[in-house]
Amino acid sequence: MGNQPHSLLTRFLKWRYKHISHKTFTHLMSVVLGFLAGLAAVTLKNATYFIESALDRGVLFLSEEIYFILPIVGLTLVYLYVKYVHKAKLEHAISSILFALSRKKGLIQAKKIVTPLITAPLTVGFGGSVGLLGPAVASGAAISSNISRMLHISSQERSLLIACASAGAIASVFQAPIAAIIFAVEVFSLDLTMLSMLPLLLASISGVLTSYFFLGDENLFTFELQDSFAVRDSLYYILLGMGTAVASVYFTRMYFGIMKLFQPLRSPKYRLLVGGLAIGTMLYFIPPLYGEGFGFINSLLEGDHLAALGTTPFDAYTHNIWVVIGLLFGITLFKAVAMTTTFAAGGAGGIFIPTMVMGGALGNMLAKVINNLGLGLSVSESNFTLIGMAGLIAGVIHAPLTAIFLIAEITGGYDLFVPLMITAAMSFLITRNTMDHTIYTRELARIGALITHNKDQTVLTLMELDDVIETGFREVRKEMTLGEMLLESVAKSTRNIFPVVDADGKLEGIVLLDDIREFMFDTAMYDKITVASFLQNPPEKIFYESDSMKQVMKKFQDSGAWNLPVVRNGKYAGFVSKSKLLTAYRRKLITFAR
Repeated sequence: MGNQPHSLLTRFLKWRYKHISHKTFTHLMSVVLGFLAGLAAVTLKNATYFIESALDRGVLFLSEEIYFILPIVGLTLVYLYVKYVHKAKLEHAISSILFALSRKKGLIQAKKIVTPLITAPLTVGFGGSVGLLGPAVASGAAISSNISRMLHISSQERSLLIACASAGAIASVFQAPIAAIIFAVEVFSLDLTMLSMLPLLLASISGVLTSYFFLGDENLFTFELQDSFAVRDSLYYILLGMGTAVASVYFTRMYFGIMKLFQPLRSPKYRLLVGGLAIGTMLYFIPPLYGEGFGFINSLLEGDHLAALGTTPFDAYTHNIWVVIGLLFGITLFKAVAMTTTFAAGGAGGIFIPTMVMGGALGNMLAKVINNLGLGLSVSESNFTLIGMAGLIAGVIHAPLTAIFLIAEITGGYDLFVPLMITAAMSFLITRNTMDHTIYTRELARIGALITHNKDQTVLTLMELDDVIETGFREVRKEMTLGEMLLESVAKSTRNIFPVVDADGKLEGIVLLDDIREFMFDTAMYDKITVASFLQNPPEKIFYESDSMKQVMKKFQDSGAWNLPVVRNGKYAGFVSKSKLLTAYRRKLITFAR
């Protein structure tokens, strides 16, 4: 009985290989994975809304005035789950997927299917100022990875299906299938060919239909276009693009700054306490920072800034529009702080939706400033709110097309395409020239594990050093005589280079066959000369732990060598030859280009 599931799977795989073509099976899998990823996203949203509604009804607390302590409760529950169930450090959702694609052949642990579905609702439902998109994508990617592994799907196809599941999750969260496809292309650096286009399209459709079935077809934001785009407003949208670019740089640098600030707090308990108190304090003064913030954005789009701001200690002054502008500016500044503090305190979530909230606040604030300067200027506050979101997404994520199509799709505001393009392009251009990498990619770029649209760079990233290390070299010691070296190493080797190592296996240098050639037939010198006489330093060394394949290639280029030694954990581990490296590169390029 124990072998029955395995037997059924084997029979299914045999039947599949006989009756279903590779292309058809990929298309079927994209539909199934889009549905499962969409289901994970729906589960995530419903779990979060259940917690939020339970807290709103006062199920857990008698007084609404102490809601600001809720983040500590949520973070504590996450901490207990991670410590006793997950038993591993929580990782940033999108970054961990990108790392799995570049370094682990798309293999993701099965427990990462469930963990985001538990930790993210606990974090967001109890007030953590993060989003649900990242966890939804992480769960969908883990589902795809494990099903692909179970069905013996190749690593290349597995990567495509992970992108498909991600598109399905995004389509389900936002009910925006086109933006979901573009996100997969921009963020996961897929080549948009017919080979990838159709599976992404099928997965995206499957994900959005799943959302419609369980959640209905209501748009995420309640928006009706009241003011159409006029050419004379172009300057204002350029100004908004510049403002969102500055905010994007601030958002990213604040993220890394606060994460670094929490590093001295080694204990997760201290991080939880300090972070939870900090978030609670921010929530007390700025209630819209609570949770994801979609209610805040909808109120702004409806023109009700008092409902958006909620109850604050400054309610007595909100009749003054400049106080409202100041509070919106505070939300713009502190959304990044509250989000990063949630992460640093041990919470789980994503950064995508916080960028939308911050962008919406900034856009609405800038529109109010223009409208209240007393110069007779007038712009649409609801339009600026929407387009501000696009500007922040384009700047923070470096995904301008995703920003444009997402805002257009979730609002039905296709008439705003031109201002969306102006603001997103301006924000992206400025931030891309200010920061090479995003929150998703900075650490991956540092360790050489980042996949990009640069095909040459991507191929090098996907290559593994283990595949090109050769160990068939005869080692020698520097105290050996020439005769001993000839007898024990040269006579038994087909190589023309010999690593010199000490008793502990540490590389001391190399000896070239050309250097000893003139003495090889002079037997009188066999006992008079030692290996140390021919010892020389290699032109470069390859360090296994720190050198990326791009750095390895550069070392060959700069040194002009044909063989370079590899040092692993401080000891000699073998050689990499230029010929084998180039052969491996060519094979990977051919595979990648299919």
